[in-house]
Amino acid sequence: MQNRFLEWLNLALMANLFLVLFSFFWLAAAVIGQSFHLSLGLDLWYRLWQPVFTPAIGILMGGAIFSGLASWFAKRFSKQS
Repeated sequence: MQNRFLEWLNLALMANLFLVLFSFFWLAAAVIGQSFHLSLGLDLWYRLWQPVFTPAIGILMGGAIFSGLASWFAKRFSKQS
């Protein structure tokens, strides 16, 4: 049960990582496009920053810490048994 939960958690964190990376590359492309006077969705990115990308970054950081601690505890207690 615990291993299954950690597998699902790691899968969700991997999907979240790709969302965060996508948002970073979108921001970089939009800023470069802005310097060439091309509209690549910078205004839309700014509107999505607070409700979508900020929580995704927070979930990624918190989930990574939780996943690491859970794995550490699982290894520590499996050695003592």
